[in-house]
Amino acid sequence: MRRPPGGRCWPPAPTLCSGRCARSTGLLLTLLALLLLFLLPPAQRSLQLQLSRAGDKDRTPLRPSWPPLSSRRTPVHHRATTTAAPQWATQAARPSPVPSVSPDLGDTYGQDETYSSSGCPNSIRKRIGATEFGATFLPTIPVLQWARHVQEDEYQRLHRYGGAHGWKDIRWDVLKSSLSLLNASSSALLFDIRPLAASCIRCAVVGNGGILHGSGMGPTIDAHDYVFRVNGAITEGFEHDVGSRTSFYVFSTNTMVNALHSYAADGFRHPPQTPETCYVFLPDHDRDYLLLRAALSQQRVDSGRDEGVHPQEFFGEDLQVGKFRMLHPDFIRYLRNRFLRSHILATPHWQLYRPSTGAVMLLTAIHTCDQVSAFGFMTPGYRAYSDHYFDRGHKEVQFFINHDLRMEMQLWQRLQRSRILWLYTGSEGT
Repeated sequence: MRRPPGGRCWPPAPTLCSGRCARSTGLLLTLLALLLLFLLPPAQRSLQLQLSRAGDKDRTPLRPSWPPLSSRRTPVHHRATTTAAPQWATQAARPSPVPSVSPDLGDTYGQDETYSSSGCPNSIRKRIGATEFGATFLPTIPVLQWARHVQEDEYQRLHRYGGAHGWKDIRWDVLKSSLSLLNASSSALLFDIRPLAASCIRCAVVGNGGILHGSGMGPTIDAHDYVFRVNGAITEGFEHDVGSRTSFYVFSTNTMVNALHSYAADGFRHPPQTPETCYVFLPDHDRDYLLLRAALSQQRVDSGRDEGVHPQEFFGEDLQVGKFRMLHPDFIRYLRNRFLRSHILATPHWQLYRPSTGAVMLLTAIHTCDQVSAFGFMTPGYRAYSDHYFDRGHKEVQFFINHDLRMEMQLWQRLQRSRILWLYTGSEGT
Protein backbone atom coordinates (compact mmCIF):
# COMPACT_ATOMS: atom_id res chain seq x y z
CA MET A 1 0.00 0.00 0.00
CA ARG A 2 1.38 3.43 -0.92
CA ARG A 3 2.04 5.83 1.92
CA PRO A 4 1.67 9.61 1.79
CA PRO A 5 4.16 12.02 3.34
CA GLY A 6 4.24 11.49 7.07
CA GLY A 7 4.25 7.68 6.82
CA ARG A 8 0.55 7.03 7.49
CA CYS A 9 -1.40 4.59 5.37
CA TRP A 10 -3.89 5.82 2.81
CA PRO A 11 -7.49 5.61 3.99
CA PRO A 12 -9.51 2.83 2.31
CA ALA A 13 -11.03 3.52 -1.08
CA PRO A 14 -14.69 4.57 -0.93
CA THR A 15 -17.42 2.06 -1.73
CA LEU A 16 -20.91 2.76 -2.96
CA CYS A 17 -24.04 2.49 -0.92
CA SER A 18 -27.49 4.03 -0.72
CA GLY A 19 -29.66 5.22 2.11
CA ARG A 20 -32.28 2.83 0.76
CA CYS A 21 -29.99 -0.20 0.31
CA ALA A 22 -31.83 -2.31 2.93
CA ARG A 23 -35.27 -2.14 1.27
CA SER A 24 -34.99 -5.38 -0.72
CA THR A 25 -34.17 -7.39 2.42
CA GLY A 26 -37.13 -5.89 4.27
CA LEU A 27 -39.49 -6.69 1.40
CA LEU A 28 -38.34 -10.32 1.29
CA LEU A 29 -38.89 -10.77 5.05
CA THR A 30 -42.35 -9.23 4.74
CA LEU A 31 -43.37 -11.66 1.97
CA LEU A 32 -42.10 -14.65 3.99
CA ALA A 33 -44.06 -13.48 7.03
CA LEU A 34 -47.29 -13.19 5.00
CA LEU A 35 -46.76 -16.67 3.53
CA LEU A 36 -46.35 -18.21 7.00
CA LEU A 37 -49.36 -16.27 8.29
CA PHE A 38 -51.73 -17.70 5.70
CA LEU A 39 -50.54 -21.25 6.42
CA LEU A 40 -51.96 -20.90 9.94
CA PRO A 41 -55.46 -22.16 10.82
CA PRO A 42 -58.14 -19.42 10.54
CA ALA A 43 -58.50 -18.85 14.31
CA GLN A 44 -54.78 -18.45 14.88
CA ARG A 45 -54.54 -16.29 11.78
CA SER A 46 -57.18 -13.88 13.16
CA LEU A 47 -55.40 -13.66 16.53
CA GLN A 48 -52.05 -13.05 14.85
CA LEU A 49 -53.49 -10.20 12.75
CA GLN A 50 -54.97 -8.56 15.86
CA LEU A 51 -51.62 -8.73 17.66
CA SER A 52 -49.84 -7.34 14.64
CA ARG A 53 -52.19 -4.35 14.38
CA ALA A 54 -51.89 -3.65 18.11
CA GLY A 55 -48.11 -3.70 17.84
CA ASP A 56 -48.16 -1.20 14.97
CA LYS A 57 -49.61 1.46 17.26
CA ASP A 58 -46.57 1.48 19.56
CA ARG A 59 -43.83 0.51 17.11
CA THR A 60 -40.75 2.68 17.58
CA PRO A 61 -37.90 2.85 15.06
CA LEU A 62 -34.61 1.52 16.39
CA ARG A 63 -31.34 3.30 16.89
CA PRO A 64 -28.03 2.68 15.07
CA SER A 65 -25.49 0.46 16.78
CA TRP A 66 -22.35 2.59 16.72
CA PRO A 67 -18.85 1.09 16.47
CA PRO A 68 -17.04 0.28 19.74
CA LEU A 69 -15.65 3.30 21.56
CA SER A 70 -11.96 4.04 21.22
CA SER A 71 -9.72 5.56 23.87
CA ARG A 72 -7.44 7.02 21.20
CA ARG A 73 -7.35 10.81 20.87
CA THR A 74 -6.72 10.71 17.14
CA PRO A 75 -9.36 9.61 14.61
CA VAL A 76 -8.92 6.05 13.40
CA HIS A 77 -9.37 4.91 9.81
CA HIS A 78 -11.50 1.77 9.62
CA ARG A 79 -11.88 -0.50 6.63
CA ALA A 80 -14.88 0.54 4.57
CA THR A 81 -17.88 -1.77 4.57
CA THR A 82 -20.45 -2.31 1.83
CA THR A 83 -23.57 -0.93 3.48
CA ALA A 84 -24.54 2.66 4.16
CA ALA A 85 -27.64 2.23 6.27
CA PRO A 86 -26.80 1.82 10.01
CA GLN A 87 -27.59 -1.48 11.74
CA TRP A 88 -30.48 -1.21 14.20
CA ALA A 89 -30.08 -2.56 17.71
CA THR A 90 -31.59 -0.55 20.59
CA GLN A 91 -34.73 1.45 21.25
CA ALA A 92 -34.71 5.17 20.41
CA ALA A 93 -36.95 8.15 19.86
CA ARG A 94 -39.05 8.16 16.71
CA PRO A 95 -36.98 9.65 13.83
CA SER A 96 -38.47 11.71 11.05
CA PRO A 97 -38.86 9.67 7.85
CA VAL A 98 -36.51 10.45 4.97
CA PRO A 99 -38.53 11.38 1.86
CA SER A 100 -37.79 9.45 -1.29
CA VAL A 101 -35.28 11.24 -3.50
CA SER A 102 -35.46 11.58 -7.26
CA PRO A 103 -32.68 9.63 -9.04
CA ASP A 104 -31.59 12.93 -10.58
CA LEU A 105 -30.70 14.20 -7.10
CA GLY A 106 -28.61 11.13 -6.30
CA ASP A 107 -29.16 9.66 -2.81
CA THR A 108 -26.30 7.20 -3.36
CA TYR A 109 -22.95 8.04 -1.79
CA GLY A 110 -19.45 6.79 -1.17
CA GLN A 111 -18.39 5.57 2.25
CA ASP A 112 -15.75 6.71 4.72
CA GLU A 113 -15.53 5.54 8.34
CA THR A 114 -12.95 8.14 9.38
CA TYR A 115 -15.26 9.72 11.97
CA SER A 116 -17.08 6.59 13.11
CA SER A 117 -14.99 6.23 16.26
CA SER A 118 -14.69 8.79 19.04
CA GLY A 119 -13.40 8.62 22.58
CA CYS A 120 -15.94 11.24 23.65
CA PRO A 121 -18.64 9.60 25.81
CA ASN A 122 -21.25 12.19 24.78
CA SER A 123 -20.37 12.80 21.14
CA ILE A 124 -22.98 13.90 18.61
CA ARG A 125 -22.57 10.64 16.71
CA LYS A 126 -23.50 8.63 19.79
CA ARG A 127 -26.59 10.75 20.47
CA ILE A 128 -28.05 11.57 17.07
CA GLY A 129 -29.51 8.11 16.48
CA ALA A 130 -31.96 8.67 19.35
CA THR A 131 -33.28 11.92 17.86
CA GLU A 132 -35.57 12.81 14.96
CA PHE A 133 -32.43 12.86 12.76
CA GLY A 134 -31.64 9.18 13.33
CA ALA A 135 -32.88 8.12 9.89
CA THR A 136 -31.44 11.20 8.15
CA PHE A 137 -27.87 10.89 9.41
CA LEU A 138 -25.44 8.58 7.58
CA PRO A 139 -22.45 7.88 9.85
CA THR A 140 -20.17 6.85 6.97
CA ILE A 141 -20.83 9.74 4.59
CA PRO A 142 -17.49 11.00 3.19
CA VAL A 143 -16.88 14.53 4.46
CA LEU A 144 -13.60 15.34 2.69
CA GLN A 145 -12.08 14.46 -0.68
CA TRP A 146 -8.36 14.05 -1.26
CA ALA A 147 -5.84 12.24 -3.47
CA ARG A 148 -7.29 8.81 -2.70
CA HIS A 149 -10.47 9.77 -4.56
CA VAL A 150 -8.69 10.37 -7.87
CA GLN A 151 -10.08 7.30 -9.58
CA GLU A 152 -11.69 7.06 -13.00
CA ASP A 153 -14.65 5.01 -11.75
CA GLU A 154 -15.31 7.70 -9.10
CA TYR A 155 -15.10 10.34 -11.79
CA GLN A 156 -17.71 8.52 -13.87
CA ARG A 157 -20.01 8.17 -10.87
CA LEU A 158 -19.78 11.81 -9.77
CA HIS A 159 -19.74 13.22 -13.31
CA ARG A 160 -23.55 12.82 -13.28
CA TYR A 161 -24.00 15.69 -10.82
CA GLY A 162 -23.24 19.35 -11.42
CA GLY A 163 -22.16 22.27 -9.27
CA ALA A 164 -21.13 21.53 -5.69
CA HIS A 165 -22.87 18.14 -5.84
CA GLY A 166 -20.54 16.36 -8.25
CA TRP A 167 -17.81 16.62 -10.86
CA LYS A 168 -19.94 17.25 -13.95
CA ASP A 169 -18.39 20.66 -14.57
CA ILE A 170 -14.80 19.60 -13.79
CA ARG A 171 -12.47 18.24 -16.47
CA TRP A 172 -10.67 15.02 -15.54
CA ASP A 173 -7.21 16.56 -16.00
CA VAL A 174 -8.07 19.48 -13.70
CA LEU A 175 -9.55 17.18 -11.05
CA LYS A 176 -6.62 14.78 -11.17
CA SER A 177 -3.91 17.44 -11.05
CA SER A 178 -5.52 19.29 -8.13
CA LEU A 179 -6.77 16.52 -5.84
CA SER A 180 -3.53 14.55 -6.31
CA LEU A 181 -1.77 17.35 -4.43
CA LEU A 182 -3.95 16.77 -1.34
CA ASN A 183 -1.75 13.82 -0.45
CA ALA A 184 -0.76 14.35 3.19
CA SER A 185 -2.06 12.22 6.03
CA SER A 186 -3.92 15.31 7.28
CA SER A 187 -5.80 15.68 3.97
CA ALA A 188 -8.25 12.95 5.01
CA LEU A 189 -8.99 14.44 8.44
CA LEU A 190 -10.48 17.75 9.46
CA PHE A 191 -8.68 17.52 12.82
CA ASP A 192 -5.18 16.16 12.31
CA ILE A 193 -4.50 16.43 16.06
CA ARG A 194 -7.05 16.22 18.83
CA PRO A 195 -6.70 18.58 21.82
CA LEU A 196 -4.48 17.04 24.48
CA ALA A 197 -6.49 18.30 27.44
CA ALA A 198 -9.83 16.75 26.54
CA SER A 199 -11.29 13.60 25.00
CA CYS A 200 -14.12 15.54 23.33
CA ILE A 201 -13.64 17.96 20.43
CA ARG A 202 -15.58 21.15 21.21
CA CYS A 203 -16.23 23.39 18.21
CA ALA A 204 -17.51 26.94 17.94
CA VAL A 205 -19.10 27.62 14.54
CA VAL A 206 -19.38 31.34 13.90
CA GLY A 207 -21.69 32.84 11.31
CA ASN A 208 -21.69 36.52 10.45
CA GLY A 209 -25.19 37.39 11.68
CA GLY A 210 -25.98 40.72 13.31
CA ILE A 211 -27.19 38.92 16.43
CA LEU A 212 -23.53 38.85 17.54
CA HIS A 213 -23.21 42.63 17.60
CA GLY A 214 -22.83 43.64 21.25
CA SER A 215 -23.09 40.01 22.39
CA GLY A 216 -19.81 39.82 24.30
CA MET A 217 -19.46 36.19 23.18
CA GLY A 218 -15.86 36.51 21.96
CA PRO A 219 -14.13 34.89 24.97
CA THR A 220 -16.65 32.03 24.95
CA ILE A 221 -16.03 31.41 21.25
CA ASP A 222 -12.24 31.42 21.60
CA ALA A 223 -12.39 29.00 24.55
CA HIS A 224 -13.47 26.14 22.25
CA ASP A 225 -10.95 23.65 20.87
CA TYR A 226 -11.64 24.74 17.27
CA VAL A 227 -13.31 27.80 15.76
CA PHE A 228 -14.99 27.77 12.33
CA ARG A 229 -15.63 30.93 10.30
CA VAL A 230 -17.04 31.68 6.87
CA ASN A 231 -16.91 34.20 4.00
CA GLY A 232 -16.53 37.79 5.30
CA ALA A 233 -15.01 36.72 8.61
CA ILE A 234 -13.95 40.07 10.06
CA THR A 235 -12.54 39.79 13.58
CA GLU A 236 -10.34 42.88 14.00
CA GLY A 237 -12.22 45.39 16.09
CA PHE A 238 -14.95 42.86 16.93
CA GLU A 239 -12.97 40.48 19.16
CA HIS A 240 -15.17 41.08 22.22
CA ASP A 241 -18.25 39.90 20.30
CA VAL A 242 -16.90 37.27 17.87
CA GLY A 243 -13.48 36.25 19.18
CA SER A 244 -10.16 36.34 17.37
CA ARG A 245 -9.27 32.71 16.61
CA THR A 246 -9.94 30.95 13.30
CA SER A 247 -9.12 27.26 13.07
CA PHE A 248 -11.08 26.61 9.86
CA TYR A 249 -12.12 29.13 7.23
CA VAL A 250 -14.85 27.59 5.06
CA PHE A 251 -15.49 29.07 1.61
CA SER A 252 -15.98 28.57 -2.08
CA THR A 253 -13.76 30.68 -4.32
CA ASN A 254 -16.89 32.42 -5.56
CA THR A 255 -18.21 33.32 -2.08
CA MET A 256 -14.75 34.38 -0.89
CA VAL A 257 -14.15 36.69 -3.85
CA ASN A 258 -17.67 38.13 -3.53
CA ALA A 259 -17.07 38.77 0.17
CA LEU A 260 -13.77 40.52 -0.57
CA HIS A 261 -15.59 42.85 -2.97
CA SER A 262 -18.70 43.39 -0.85
CA TYR A 263 -17.09 43.88 2.57
CA ALA A 264 -13.82 45.64 1.70
CA ALA A 265 -15.18 48.90 3.09
CA ASP A 266 -16.01 47.08 6.34
CA GLY A 267 -12.42 45.89 6.73
CA PHE A 268 -12.39 42.48 5.03
CA ARG A 269 -9.09 42.50 3.10
CA HIS A 270 -8.35 38.79 3.03
CA PRO A 271 -9.41 35.60 4.85
CA PRO A 272 -7.87 34.95 8.27
CA GLN A 273 -4.15 34.21 7.98
CA THR A 274 -2.85 32.76 11.24
CA PRO A 275 -0.61 29.77 11.98
CA GLU A 276 -3.71 27.98 13.31
CA THR A 277 -5.93 28.59 10.28
CA CYS A 278 -6.75 25.86 7.76
CA TYR A 279 -8.70 26.58 4.57
CA VAL A 280 -11.67 24.34 3.73
CA PHE A 281 -12.87 24.56 0.13
CA LEU A 282 -16.55 24.06 -0.65
CA PRO A 283 -16.00 23.32 -4.36
CA ASP A 284 -18.91 24.46 -6.53
CA HIS A 285 -16.94 25.35 -9.67
CA ASP A 286 -13.72 24.43 -11.44
CA ARG A 287 -12.20 27.65 -10.10
CA ASP A 288 -11.97 25.98 -6.66
CA TYR A 289 -9.89 23.12 -8.04
CA LEU A 290 -7.75 25.54 -10.04
CA LEU A 291 -7.11 27.74 -7.00
CA LEU A 292 -6.27 24.70 -4.86
CA ARG A 293 -3.81 23.49 -7.51
CA ALA A 294 -2.19 26.92 -7.70
CA ALA A 295 -1.86 27.16 -3.91
CA LEU A 296 -0.31 23.72 -3.45
CA SER A 297 2.06 24.17 -6.40
CA GLN A 298 2.80 27.73 -5.22
CA GLN A 299 2.13 29.22 -8.64
CA ARG A 300 -0.34 31.66 -10.11
CA VAL A 301 -3.76 30.36 -11.19
CA ASP A 302 -3.04 29.29 -14.78
CA SER A 303 -6.53 29.33 -16.33
CA GLY A 304 -10.17 30.20 -15.82
CA ARG A 305 -11.78 33.30 -14.29
CA ASP A 306 -8.94 33.80 -11.80
CA GLU A 307 -6.06 33.36 -14.23
CA GLY A 308 -2.97 35.16 -13.03
CA VAL A 309 -4.05 35.42 -9.38
CA HIS A 310 -1.47 34.70 -6.68
CA PRO A 311 -2.98 32.34 -4.06
CA GLN A 312 -0.83 34.13 -1.46
CA GLU A 313 -3.23 37.08 -1.79
CA PHE A 314 -5.87 34.94 -0.07
CA PHE A 315 -3.94 32.51 2.12
CA GLY A 316 -0.62 34.20 2.94
CA GLU A 317 2.82 32.70 2.40
CA ASP A 318 2.32 29.41 4.24
CA LEU A 319 0.93 27.17 1.49
CA GLN A 320 1.89 23.74 2.81
CA VAL A 321 -0.54 20.94 2.05
CA GLY A 322 -1.57 20.55 5.69
CA LYS A 323 -3.23 23.98 5.55
CA PHE A 324 -5.88 22.91 3.03
CA ARG A 325 -8.93 20.63 2.97
CA MET A 326 -11.68 20.14 0.38
CA LEU A 327 -15.24 18.98 1.08
CA HIS A 328 -16.54 15.97 -0.85
CA PRO A 329 -19.36 16.53 -3.38
CA ASP A 330 -21.16 13.49 -1.93
CA PHE A 331 -21.31 15.35 1.40
CA ILE A 332 -22.79 18.51 -0.13
CA ARG A 333 -25.36 16.49 -2.08
CA TYR A 334 -26.25 14.50 1.05
CA LEU A 335 -26.81 17.71 3.03
CA ARG A 336 -29.09 19.03 0.30
CA ASN A 337 -31.03 15.78 -0.09
CA ARG A 338 -31.45 14.84 3.57
CA PHE A 339 -31.08 17.89 5.82
CA LEU A 340 -32.05 20.84 3.59
CA ARG A 341 -34.31 19.46 0.87
CA SER A 342 -35.93 22.75 -0.08
CA HIS A 343 -39.09 23.42 -2.07
CA ILE A 344 -36.74 25.16 -4.54
CA LEU A 345 -35.87 21.69 -5.85
CA ALA A 346 -39.42 21.49 -7.26
CA THR A 347 -39.03 24.75 -9.21
CA PRO A 348 -37.28 25.62 -12.50
CA HIS A 349 -34.43 27.03 -10.39
CA TRP A 350 -33.61 23.68 -8.77
CA GLN A 351 -30.17 23.39 -10.36
CA LEU A 352 -29.11 26.68 -8.76
CA TYR A 353 -29.96 25.55 -5.25
CA ARG A 354 -27.49 24.40 -2.64
CA PRO A 355 -27.25 24.91 1.12
CA SER A 356 -25.57 28.19 2.02
CA THR A 357 -21.85 28.15 2.79
CA GLY A 358 -22.63 28.89 6.44
CA ALA A 359 -25.06 25.96 6.61
CA VAL A 360 -22.50 23.62 5.07
CA MET A 361 -19.94 24.84 7.62
CA LEU A 362 -22.25 24.16 10.57
CA LEU A 363 -23.31 20.74 9.30
CA THR A 364 -19.66 19.85 8.63
CA ALA A 365 -18.94 20.56 12.29
CA ILE A 366 -21.91 18.44 13.37
CA HIS A 367 -20.52 15.52 11.34
CA THR A 368 -16.95 15.82 12.67
CA CYS A 369 -16.93 17.49 16.12
CA ASP A 370 -18.11 15.87 19.34
CA GLN A 371 -19.86 18.99 20.67
CA VAL A 372 -20.97 22.04 18.65
CA SER A 373 -21.91 25.57 19.67
CA ALA A 374 -23.32 27.84 16.94
CA PHE A 375 -23.05 31.63 17.01
CA GLY A 376 -24.25 34.25 14.53
CA PHE A 377 -26.84 32.10 12.73
CA MET A 378 -30.32 33.27 11.83
CA THR A 379 -33.02 32.85 14.48
CA PRO A 380 -36.78 33.58 14.39
CA GLY A 381 -36.10 37.08 15.70
CA TYR A 382 -33.73 37.93 12.85
CA ARG A 383 -35.63 41.09 11.87
CA ALA A 384 -34.41 42.76 15.06
CA TYR A 385 -30.79 42.47 13.93
CA SER A 386 -28.73 43.77 11.04
CA ASP A 387 -27.62 41.34 8.32
CA HIS A 388 -24.02 41.21 9.66
CA TYR A 389 -22.41 41.99 13.00
CA PHE A 390 -19.95 44.35 11.27
CA ASP A 391 -22.59 46.45 9.45
CA ARG A 392 -22.23 50.16 10.16
CA GLY A 393 -25.97 50.69 10.00
CA HIS A 394 -29.00 48.43 10.11
CA LYS A 395 -29.35 46.30 6.96
CA GLU A 396 -32.18 43.88 6.32
CA VAL A 397 -31.30 40.20 5.87
CA GLN A 398 -31.02 39.38 2.18
CA PHE A 399 -32.69 36.28 0.68
CA PHE A 400 -31.60 34.69 -2.60
CA ILE A 401 -33.06 32.03 -4.88
CA ASN A 402 -30.03 29.72 -4.63
CA HIS A 403 -30.40 29.27 -0.83
CA ASP A 404 -33.31 28.62 1.54
CA LEU A 405 -32.30 30.58 4.62
CA ARG A 406 -35.67 30.17 6.34
CA MET A 407 -35.44 26.40 6.04
CA GLU A 408 -31.91 26.56 7.44
CA MET A 409 -33.17 28.64 10.36
CA GLN A 410 -35.84 26.02 11.09
CA LEU A 411 -33.20 23.27 10.94
CA TRP A 412 -31.07 25.05 13.57
CA GLN A 413 -34.12 25.22 15.83
CA ARG A 414 -34.76 21.49 15.41
CA LEU A 415 -31.12 20.62 16.08
CA GLN A 416 -31.22 22.81 19.18
CA ARG A 417 -34.38 21.08 20.46
CA SER A 418 -32.75 17.70 19.80
CA ARG A 419 -29.67 18.86 21.77
CA ILE A 420 -27.40 18.16 18.81
CA LEU A 421 -26.04 21.70 19.06
CA TRP A 422 -26.19 24.71 21.34
CA LEU A 423 -27.46 27.78 19.46
CA TYR A 424 -26.79 31.34 20.57
CA THR A 425 -30.16 33.15 20.43
CA GLY A 426 -29.31 36.51 22.04
CA SER A 427 -32.15 38.10 23.97
CA GLU A 428 -34.54 35.50 22.51
CA GLY A 429 -33.03 32.91 24.82
CA THR A 430 -33.48 34.94 28.01
